Amino acid sequence: MKKRVTFIIFSAILLSVGLIFKFILKWELPAELLFLATAVISGYSIVREGLFLLIFRKRLSIDLLIMMAAVGSFFIGHEEEGAAVIFLFYVAESLEGYAAERARRSIESLMKLAPEVATVKRGGEEVEVPLSEVNVNDVIVVRPGEKIPLDGRVIRGVSTVNQAPITGESMPVTKQVDDLVYAGTINNDGFLEVRVTKRSDETLLSKIVKLVEEAQRMKSPTEKFIDRFSKYYTPSVMLLAFGVAIIPTFVFGQPFNEWLYKALVLLVVSCPCALAISTPVAMVSGITSAARNGVLIKGSAYVEEVNKVNVFAFDKTGTLTEGRLEATDIVSFGHSRGEILSIAASLEALSEHPIARAVVEKAKGEGVELRMVDDFRAIAGKGVTGKIDGQRYYVGNRRLFKELPAGFPREKAWKLGNEGKTVVFVGEEGEVIGLIAVMDKIRDTTIETMNELRRRKIKTVMITGDNERTAKAIADRIGITEYRAELLPEDKVNMIKELLKKYKHVAMVGDGVNDAPALARASVGIAMGAIGSEVSLESADIVLMQDDLSKLPYLIELSKKTLEIVKENVLASILIKGSFAVLVFPGLITLWLAVAAGDMGLSLAVILNSMRLSLIKPQT
Repeated sequence: MKKRVTFIIFSAILLSVGLIFKFILKWELPAELLFLATAVISGYSIVREGLFLLIFRKRLSIDLLIMMAAVGSFFIGHEEEGAAVIFLFYVAESLEGYAAERARRSIESLMKLAPEVATVKRGGEEVEVPLSEVNVNDVIVVRPGEKIPLDGRVIRGVSTVNQAPITGESMPVTKQVDDLVYAGTINNDGFLEVRVTKRSDETLLSKIVKLVEEAQRMKSPTEKFIDRFSKYYTPSVMLLAFGVAIIPTFVFGQPFNEWLYKALVLLVVSCPCALAISTPVAMVSGITSAARNGVLIKGSAYVEEVNKVNVFAFDKTGTLTEGRLEATDIVSFGHSRGEILSIAASLEALSEHPIARAVVEKAKGEGVELRMVDDFRAIAGKGVTGKIDGQRYYVGNRRLFKELPAGFPREKAWKLGNEGKTVVFVGEEGEVIGLIAVMDKIRDTTIETMNELRRRKIKTVMITGDNERTAKAIADRIGITEYRAELLPEDKVNMIKELLKKYKHVAMVGDGVNDAPALARASVGIAMGAIGSEVSLESADIVLMQDDLSKLPYLIELSKKTLEIVKENVLASILIKGSFAVLVFPGLITLWLAVAAGDMGLSLAVILNSMRLSLIKPQT
C-alpha cells in the first residue's frame, strides 16, 4: 500500500505540473510528455492486469475499459484527460485495495491478540520461548497485565481474566485452579501457572481467525449475482461504446472525434468498480465487526439469511437455561426453614445426583451448616436416607414415601410441579417435614431477549426433551410463543423441517453439541457458548462465543443494517452511473468528471458507507 501511495503522490505532481505547462505556460510538448509519464506510472498495473485477463483468461475486464478510454483520449488530442482517467482510476483501485487491506489488517489484529513468546517453566527456570516451540503439557507463567499466550488449564493461582478479545463480554471472569484460559485473553491482577492444552495453531483464537478468513472469502447470493452480472456487463458496455463512436459518424454524418470522445466517456462512466465492491466491502465490514463483538459469522450468505428469519427455534437446556439446577423454594412443616435445608443438604452432600448438588449449593450459599450423617444409604430411583443425631431422615422423590400423611398440603407440591420445578420431599419416619423445589436456572438474558424478538415480530419456539408440564412452565415464564416437549434429537430435526415448511426461514439456537443435527437442518444454525466447545465452532453457521442470548438482537440488527448498506451502495452506484451515462450524450460529462465523481468518488463513498457497520455494538 505504501508503494501505491508513493506512485499516487508522484503521479499527482506530474499531472499538476503538466496542467500548468499546458494551460498557463502554453508549453505543449513538455506538457504532453508529463501527461504520458503520468499515464505510464499510474497505468502500468492497470494495463498489465487488463492484458493478462484478456490473453490468458479470455476475459474483458474493467481495466481494459479504462485502458481503451485513456489510449483513445491520447489518440484524439485529449492527453490531459487520458492521463487524468488513468491516474484517478488508479486512485480508485487503491481505495478498493485499502478496503481489502483493512479487512486483512482486522484478521492480523486478531492474530496479534496472542503474544509471540510464552514464559515457560523448564528445568526449574523460567524461559521465554516462541509460541511455535511450546508443547502441550508445558507449564507457562502469566503475570498480572500480560496476555495469555496459549490455551490451557490453570494449575496454580487465582486471577480475573479479561476475555473481551475472544467473547466480547465486558466483565472480567475469575479463573482459579482447574479453570480453562484462552490465548489472547488478558490476565488482570493475579499470578497464574497454566498447563498448555493446545499448540499455537490449534488454539481457540487461531480457529476463530481461520473461520473469519473463510467467512470473508465466502460469497453471498447477492455477491454471486453481481459477479455473474459483471461477466456480461463489460462486453456489453464495449459494444455500446463502439456503437456510439461509429453509428453517428457513418449513419448520420456527425463529427468522428466528438462521438469518439463521448464513447470514451461512456466507457469510463460505465466502469462498474463501485458496484463490484458495493456488496463485498459491506459484508466483510459486517463480519469483521461481529467477530470483534464475540459473534462469529461463517459467511456473508448467513448475514443475508438472518435478515430473512421469521422464526427462532431454541433448545431449552443450556440455551434458554444454564443447564444447571438451582434450589428455588424451601417449604417447611413444623420445622424451621434452615433446619429443613440443613437436613436435606447433609444427606445430599453424600450423593452425586445433580439435584443433590443443587441442594448442597443452596445450603452453602445461605451459610447453613452441614451435619454428620450415619448409616447413609442410597435408595435407587427414589432418594437417600441416613441418621442425623440418631434420628433417621429421608430425602427424595414422591416414591420414597409410601403414602403422604393425612393433612399434607398436596396442593403446594402440585403447584410447585406445575411451575416446572422438581419437588424434593424431606421427611422423618412416616412424616413429610418439608419440600425443596429445584429447577434449571433460566439465563439472566433469556426473558429480555424473548421480549426483544417479540417486539421485532419474530416468532419463538422452544423445543425440548423435558416433559409437557416442565416445558409449559418454562415457556410461560420466559414468554416464548410456542413450545414442543418430550422430543428426542431426531424429533427436533423433524420439528425444524415442519417449521421450515410453514415459515421458510428458520434459525435454530442451541449449544452445538447434542442438537447439531437440528442446527444443520435449519436455514441458519446458531451455537452458543463456543468458548468452551470446539464442536460448536464446527457445527453451526453462526457462533456466539459466550453464553449470552442478548447477542441475538445485535446479530439481527447487524444483519439488517448490513443489507441496508448493501442496498444503499448498489442503488447509489446504479443511479449515479445511470445518470452520468444519460448526460454523456448531450456532452455534459467529461472524462475528468466521469472518473473523479463517477468512479473514484463513488468507490470512496461506498467504502465509507460500509465502514459505518463498525459503529453497531451489542446492548449492554
